[in-house]
Amino acid sequence: MRLEMFDPAPIGVVFTRGPEHRLAYTNQIYRETFGDRPLGRTIRDAFPDLEQSGYFDIFDRVFATGTAEVLTAMPIDLAYPGPVDGGTRYFTFSISHATMSDGQHGVLGVIVEVTEQVTAAKRIRVLSEERRRALQRYRSLVNAGSQIVWVTGPKGGVTEPSPGWQRVTGQSWEEFRGDGWIDAVHPDDRAAAVESWQRALDEQAPRWTHTYRLRLATGGYRHFAVDAAPVRDGDTVVEWMGTCADVEQEWQETRREELLARAITATAGIVRLKEMLAALAGVIVPDIADYCTVYLLPHALHRPPGTPLTAERVAAVTRPGLPDLPPPHKEHLRSGSPLARTADGRSPLHAVFPPGEPPPDLCPPEAESWLAPGTNSVVLLPVVVDGTTAALVTASVSGGRPSLGQAEIDLLRTLLERAHTPLSNALEYQRTRQVALALQRSLLTDPPDVPGLDLAVRYRPSTAAAEVGGDWYDSFVLRDGATVLTIGDVSGHDLPAAVTMSQVRNMLRGLTLDRQEPTGTILRRLDVSLQTLYLECTATCVLARVERPSPGRFQLNYSVAGHPPPLLVEADGTARFLTSARSPMLGLDPQPEYASAVQPLLPGSTLLLYTDGLVERRAEDLTVGLERLRLHASASAGHPLEAFCDALLTDQLTVDNDDDVALLALRLPPAPADEQPFPPNGLPTSSPPS
Repeated sequence: MRLEMFDPAPIGVVFTRGPEHRLAYTNQIYRETFGDRPLGRTIRDAFPDLEQSGYFDIFDRVFATGTAEVLTAMPIDLAYPGPVDGGTRYFTFSISHATMSDGQHGVLGVIVEVTEQVTAAKRIRVLSEERRRALQRYRSLVNAGSQIVWVTGPKGGVTEPSPGWQRVTGQSWEEFRGDGWIDAVHPDDRAAAVESWQRALDEQAPRWTHTYRLRLATGGYRHFAVDAAPVRDGDTVVEWMGTCADVEQEWQETRREELLARAITATAGIVRLKEMLAALAGVIVPDIADYCTVYLLPHALHRPPGTPLTAERVAAVTRPGLPDLPPPHKEHLRSGSPLARTADGRSPLHAVFPPGEPPPDLCPPEAESWLAPGTNSVVLLPVVVDGTTAALVTASVSGGRPSLGQAEIDLLRTLLERAHTPLSNALEYQRTRQVALALQRSLLTDPPDVPGLDLAVRYRPSTAAAEVGGDWYDSFVLRDGATVLTIGDVSGHDLPAAVTMSQVRNMLRGLTLDRQEPTGTILRRLDVSLQTLYLECTATCVLARVERPSPGRFQLNYSVAGHPPPLLVEADGTARFLTSARSPMLGLDPQPEYASAVQPLLPGSTLLLYTDGLVERRAEDLTVGLERLRLHASASAGHPLEAFCDALLTDQLTVDNDDDVALLALRLPPAPADEQPFPPNGLPTSSPPS
């Protein structure tokens, strides 16, 4: 065998001679691979850096036995030539006995490097193991995780079971696979979810996110956030993998913040309580409920529990497309009714039932139904302020919409907190008003029974003012038989004004009873007392005394302190204001002086004293109101005195009259048929005083 024939071989070749295995030949590939080892040396001397010494024993066995050995993908660690030590490299060896042409015996080694193949195979094994472990982790995560994990094909359609999905929705694998998952999505959310998912599939979007409600195996629905991404092999989508996470709490919090923001916007700038409650009802519908009604309880402060309830329905809102509720109005609710029970118990009443089938305790057969048709759940929520149920709110949903639950009750409470301050103010107003009205009514007594004279009084509190006014009237008979008529108005619209009014009225009564003086002099004494005792108080007043100078004849002695003038209406309807005794109001002039005047009164005539609430209107000149009163009084002169007073109130007052009104009317007996009337002192006027 001539060794030179192996020089161009693409594999490494080495030949050793004799039992010492001295290097006799290496070809070019061998030298490039293992370095230029010196010939003539034994292999043990030529390869001192070879760490695996067992390779030398192979040469001994082959030389001694003549049996070839093949080693596959064996590692060799030594100092390889080149600038970088490559570390362990792998080779396949074929070691056989050989005889050269000169008859020398030795060992021929053929060596092929397989490092790349071995490394690739190892990498494949590692990747395979990593994939196996990753799959195990994935399955463990899917089985144990709180999120739902799912896999679909590249065009949609679930391809693998999801224990999480089955645990949450109760769907079996047969129900879930393919597009069966859609059946677990809330009916109201399906169209949007399917449309969004199909768009992501068509566009091969890098990510798909969506939120929908899933039907729970335990009943009801909860919001889940979907997050999915395509799995790609190069540019090809081979499947989709996604998760569904329960985000009900986060969704409720976001919903709460959004509704609160809407409530703030809807009620911004609203002061009136009824308008605020109506605006809040408009926020509740349709986001929380299909129907919402709001009741105010005007007599809540003094209503004994268990008694019938008067409720003013101030708001009734219906979701578009559903039958409207009756318009707002007052309702009288029997004791024991759901609304009355809720008001008495001061805790919510919550009921869930099949659509259109409320339990008997909500809608007894003998009572008129107050629930909308098809209702499936209802919440009656009392709005409690300082221990008093000031308002009631009902919210209900119907049809297939999810029933109202605790989350909706909590949200309703939060929204209605915006009305707490106005409701508290309303209750405080009621308390103050009731005390003041009680004080006023204790002082505004019935007029005396005077033979030959007809007397009538009226008092109407404001329907819109925030407080109670200081209007008063009084009438009594002096020891000399004269009848005293007074009317007045203390400045202010609150409880202190009502208290001051009572004290001013009593002082005037005492001065009039004690002093037999002109009316102007008595008013001067009253003003001095007022400025001494009540430094910041001002008031208007009319003091009049009806006397009989001779049998069958009457005259009026009167004074006016800044008050609207008395109105005299004669039997034939002629009406004029008495303006001869006008003076400034009480409490202004440090040196007060008040005029007095005398006016004959004809038989059958009517004298009217009144406060400014009867004639004043916003954005209207006072003379217009006075003229309107004169015309109404003239037209009503033929009515009995009680009907005369009622007609004036009806004709003069508006629905939202914003001031108290007091009236004091006196009518003289008609003249006998054979007597001529006493001539008037002055001519009637056809226009109000300037």
